Amino acid sequence: MLSIGTRIFDGIFSEVNRKKIESITIWTATIGFIFHLSLVLLNNYSIIDFATESLLLTNPISAIYTPFSIILYYEIFLLIFYLPRSFTTSILKQFEIISLIIIRRIFYDIPKLNLDTDYWFQNPYNLQITYDLICILILFFLIYLFNLVKSRIENKKAFNNIDRFISSKKIISITLIPVMICLFIIGIYNWYSIGLDSNFASSFYYVNEVFYNTFFSILIIADVFILLLSFLYTERYSQIMRNTGFIICTILIRLSFSSTGLTNQLLIISSVLFGLLILKIYSLMNKIE
Repeated sequence: MLSIGTRIFDGIFSEVNRKKIESITIWTATIGFIFHLSLVLLNNYSIIDFATESLLLTNPISAIYTPFSIILYYEIFLLIFYLPRSFTTSILKQFEIISLIIIRRIFYDIPKLNLDTDYWFQNPYNLQITYDLICILILFFLIYLFNLVKSRIENKKAFNNIDRFISSKKIISITLIPVMICLFIIGIYNWYSIGLDSNFASSFYYVNEVFYNTFFSILIIADVFILLLSFLYTERYSQIMRNTGFIICTILIRLSFSSTGLTNQLLIISSVLFGLLILKIYSLMNKIE
């Protein structure tokens, strides 16, 4: 069973397939950007009337939102690929994904800026983008520190039967692929359905958020399964604490999707900061052990 799962995983995530998907992602993102920008221009010049005042279809800057959304789906694919490697690599990819989601949100909110007001912080949109800009700088620095600590940890064989453990994680990763595809299809259907009743621009933003909300909820379950599997192969306290701590990081990221305003940024920063501290303490205990 483990050998079959390993062969399937290695076949799906082979270097050839990853390069193909990367190429498709780049082309799709480029075409999506041009298509979105074209819709904005056609709508602004009244060549096509979408009967909406949504900034996604009236401001050219908002067109950047589309390629970022496509790239983020590719990042989710890479997250599934990195999941069997180690908890540390997997959580790092999660941190990178959430930082890209915030950058994408900045491009969505930039057209809403009110530059005429004399009271910058009294405008909620100005306040939101200020929070996001500060948040992304803090995240970028924390992720740099996380990478630094990760690179300094001595690579040891964590425990016996490491190959069996990796094979087990590959099977869990494989199960996430159809889940991701189903969520994507459901998202497209909901986008179309909601778009018919209101406008497809606002529904596009809504469905994107629902996708990541649901996916990270499922990812928590996958991480817990991996944690339980690790008990079969190791009894090292430091590894158990590290792996459990990283699951808490994922939970904090998941909670951030259900919050708004400053709470959203604080949850995300707390997740990365907590993960950084957990990894640093783990590295110190590694030297003692």
